[in-house]
Amino acid sequence: MKKRALISVSDKRGIVAFAKKLQEIGVEIISTGGTAKILSENGIQVIAISDITGYPECLDGRVKTLHPAVHGGILAMRSNPEHMEQLKKLNIAPIDIVAINLYPFKETILKEGVSLEDAIENIDIGGPTMLRAAAKNHKDVVVICDPDDYDNVVRELEESGEVSLDTKYRLALKVFEHTAHYDALIADYLRKQIQGELPDTLTLTYEKAQELRYGENPHQKAVFYKEIGNQPGSLANAIQLHGKELSFNNINDANGALELLKEFDEPSVVAVKHANACGVGSGYDLYTAYKKAYECDPVSIFGGIIAVNRKMDKQTAEEINKIFVEIVIAPDFEPEALEILKSKKNIRLLKLEDIEKKQPKGSLDMKKVNGGILIQEVDHELLIEEDLKVVTNRIPTQKEMEDLRFAWKVVKHIKSNGIVLAKDQATIGIGPGQVNRIWAVENAIRQSNVDTKGSVMASDAFFPFSDCVEAAAKAGVTAIIQPGGSIRDEESIEMANKYGIAMIFTGMRHFKH
Repeated sequence: MKKRALISVSDKRGIVAFAKKLQEIGVEIISTGGTAKILSENGIQVIAISDITGYPECLDGRVKTLHPAVHGGILAMRSNPEHMEQLKKLNIAPIDIVAINLYPFKETILKEGVSLEDAIENIDIGGPTMLRAAAKNHKDVVVICDPDDYDNVVRELEESGEVSLDTKYRLALKVFEHTAHYDALIADYLRKQIQGELPDTLTLTYEKAQELRYGENPHQKAVFYKEIGNQPGSLANAIQLHGKELSFNNINDANGALELLKEFDEPSVVAVKHANACGVGSGYDLYTAYKKAYECDPVSIFGGIIAVNRKMDKQTAEEINKIFVEIVIAPDFEPEALEILKSKKNIRLLKLEDIEKKQPKGSLDMKKVNGGILIQEVDHELLIEEDLKVVTNRIPTQKEMEDLRFAWKVVKHIKSNGIVLAKDQATIGIGPGQVNRIWAVENAIRQSNVDTKGSVMASDAFFPFSDCVEAAAKAGVTAIIQPGGSIRDEESIEMANKYGIAMIFTGMRHFKH
């Protein structure tokens, strides 16, 4: 009995050559709609799907393959005599090859201004059904959803007259991954239309963007997967202008630098090392901002990542080039600045035009844990103005208030327990990731390269005891911003009043683990 192939594709890439090869080795071609038309126009003999089902395509093509004559031919187990006898009685011929790709749902929803109706009309029904049926019966049916697999299938058919079970298995796996991705994309799109509660079940889908040499450590395998569609302001949108491919740690650290940088509108520079900021500065120009960020911690910035929110200029590039850094990210580079930075072979230069764009409302933050995944909304808030409360006798000066706001933006992105000292729109001491808050305070003070007198302090969560305020006072801190909410708040307030420190409660915590 001749082999039969059912071919119905939206992506016509390579389909004519594939069908011709099948026809040359004696495979009969069944096809539908536009695919059948293209194959016929190229001299390929085609059996119309309506000749198989006995029914015309109907409902604007919505129904054409949903029929026992199709699915019986796909799902019949060739080793089961009862199945084969039933096919004979029902006059159904087996289908041995299924080559299908789906309506372009992803391409449709990525079009600007696409309507919900257009998106829904591009949800494929028959295609996934046939793919899944063929993949289920892969021992007997070759199933292809990717044009890149046509040549391999033809080669095996030409060499042995059959496709190996190993190849059939891998193609079936690819189909189930493909249909799962397709359905998850649809669910994600529809969920975003209502922006409701987090669902009871969550299926996420991403596309491979880059094979990585290794993960956090050389013995760990790793891949960078990106979200579907355009994600303004994300690292996935960056254009690499120079240097070798980004590593797992590069991507993780660079993402942290970008998220912090987005808090600032004025010319600002963020330096990051091992996922923590080691220096942040704002100024009237990029050079001034960079010098402030550098001076916070000249040791840690070495081998770090620098992100800036203005076009990289020659003067700043020359200053950066005095040390070794892994990555520089900017919305653009002046030609001279680019040439200066490219003089170092191992630096990576990334251009991200929409660097200021934040993640849209409703975006999710995910943390994998053993046996599950934690999902939360992205921390979009900074503070709520009407909730700011001066709790001390002294009110912050205008300059102190400017530095407090600056420090609060930074501490939001510091690993907890996190403390930031700032002066003149620059970090001068950062104490990240400590197991108690007083250590974070002491570390921020200890590692400062400048006189901490006249600085301000930000804490990502409340002070459990007054010792943090006392340590700050002894370091010359004049104003503090913190969430408040401790049962011992009054002790911290009394300590601040004792030393003449102005203190503000935000009412909003920014833990980051």
